[in-house]
Amino acid sequence: MTLEFALSAFATIFAIVNPVGNIPIFEAVTDGYSKELKKKVIVKICVVTTVVLFVFALFGQWIFSIYGITIPAFKIAGGLLLFSVAFSMMHGQRSKTRMTDEDEEEAMAKEVVGIVPLGIPMFAGPGAITTVMIFVSDATKSGGGVLDLSAVFVAIILTVAISYILLVYSEGLFARMGKSGAMAFSRIMGLLLAAVAVNFVLSGVFQAITEYGAI
Repeated sequence: MTLEFALSAFATIFAIVNPVGNIPIFEAVTDGYSKELKKKVIVKICVVTTVVLFVFALFGQWIFSIYGITIPAFKIAGGLLLFSVAFSMMHGQRSKTRMTDEDEEEAMAKEVVGIVPLGIPMFAGPGAITTVMIFVSDATKSGGGVLDLSAVFVAIILTVAISYILLVYSEGLFARMGKSGAMAFSRIMGLLLAAVAVNFVLSGVFQAITEYGAI
């Protein structure tokens, strides 16, 4: 396992899950909730995020084989999706791949908001799923073996653990950083994601050209 791969996996997964940027949304959705109810919602968010990302990390390759999806094609499509999310983050917008108007209406329910829309798609959205699957694919293709694969799962666990801590103290953090501070952090994460997305696309294009014998 290379340290560079492990750090890249963690930084990218943390950026796309974006727990800091999601704090204002969490506070808005859970406004008026008791501390006990908020804690239950936070636990649901973390469990759902972990399960969803682990499932796609473990069975992503199997999904590829069923639908005949190639790794280069998925990298290109995933990179484009990530770039659209990053573009929205950099402009202070909420990506349509993360939360729809229907999701916001569902947020009127109490504990269920920990599953939808906060767990899915706010934390474990299409961008996070795509990112995890691509890193797992890179780990298996690069010859890093079990160590590189383990780094991806550790990155997911660390991201969820940090998200849990941030959400538990979200009220105080939100009061200190305010909406503008959270938006600024989200834009920085968006810039990082944009660079990662471009790298995914370039890697996918080069790999496709190589596999089809053009090089």
